[in-house]
Amino acid sequence: MKKLVAILLTVLVAFSMFACKKAATDTTEAASDKMVYNVVSLVNGNLGDKSFFDSAESGLKALQDAGRITYKTIEMGGTDADQPKWLETLREVAESGEYDLIIVGTYQMPDYLKEVATQYPDQKFLIYDDTTYVGENANVVNISYKQNDMGYLIGVFAAGMTSETSVANINADKVVGFVGGVDSPVINDFLYGFLEGVKATDPEVKVDTRYVNSYVDTATAKEMGLSMINDNKCDILWGVAGLSGNGAAEAALESGKAWFIGVDSDQELTLSPELAAITLTSGLKNVGNSIVWIFDEWDAGRTYWGKQVNLGLTEGGVGVVTDKNFATVAPQAVQDKVLAAEAAIKDGTIVVPTAIGDDTNGVIALRDSMQP
Repeated sequence: MKKLVAILLTVLVAFSMFACKKAATDTTEAASDKMVYNVVSLVNGNLGDKSFFDSAESGLKALQDAGRITYKTIEMGGTDADQPKWLETLREVAESGEYDLIIVGTYQMPDYLKEVATQYPDQKFLIYDDTTYVGENANVVNISYKQNDMGYLIGVFAAGMTSETSVANINADKVVGFVGGVDSPVINDFLYGFLEGVKATDPEVKVDTRYVNSYVDTATAKEMGLSMINDNKCDILWGVAGLSGNGAAEAALESGKAWFIGVDSDQELTLSPELAAITLTSGLKNVGNSIVWIFDEWDAGRTYWGKQVNLGLTEGGVGVVTDKNFATVAPQAVQDKVLAAEAAIKDGTIVVPTAIGDDTNGVIALRDSMQP
């Protein structure tokens, strides 16, 4: 009997050692099978913009620090003289075959990308903040951002702030302003969220909406901003107009009677100290977070080549600045409203309508009904 027990114990020990060795081998093989992607990011400008390019770089660095990618960033310059080499550089990196993914971004790059992606169908590409040729190349993923989600939070913030008359530059009239670049679906997507956020926070607040019809006309935007402030008593202006939006910031500063809100990047970091001082917050497109999200999905076996992904608050694609002036100027009650709205959008309690693909033109009717 003792001999039988000894034999059984010997077999059990041997089996356990084999199982442990196999588990260790499987773990090692799984680790070695995990792909580390080689990536190149082509910047049609230079790092240090404190905007899209720096955001993309931060996402790539985080991925590299986590051991998930190796990457190279090529700064191509952003002047007119630099533009001819954008296509040449893009073609060269695609031709090299070195990279699992080539990343470009912004509205200036889609034509170049279309040409090269067509020429190199086996190369994978990502373009952020552009949807020009969605679906036309099976090797390209387009990342866009739910500016309506972002707009809702800015609307909640603006509506909350315009009643806080104890804050400097806030008057007794409940009127805020929206300075848009062009009357278009994308700009109106920002606006739709903004209007809904304002209405949900305080239905008495009016929104003076105007369009510059340009993204580079700061002078016209400034004139509009001064009219909004002086004629309609707007005390907060949201500039959603590219460079033109800075004209609205100048109007707020010159009048000494209003605040400005930025867009896309943290404009407190990009404007002059004087303009930054009257910038309460900014709506953000988090390019870095969106790139990390793509790799998270890729590693999980979910890919979007030939498609568009539209990322909102839930995916970290958009957000608002909640430090600096937001934290020091806005009363805690207003800050809390914004954070509560953010949580409600993330958990699905609030669903923000979009102007993109909306045949009912709901944003137009709402815009007109909320004019002062």
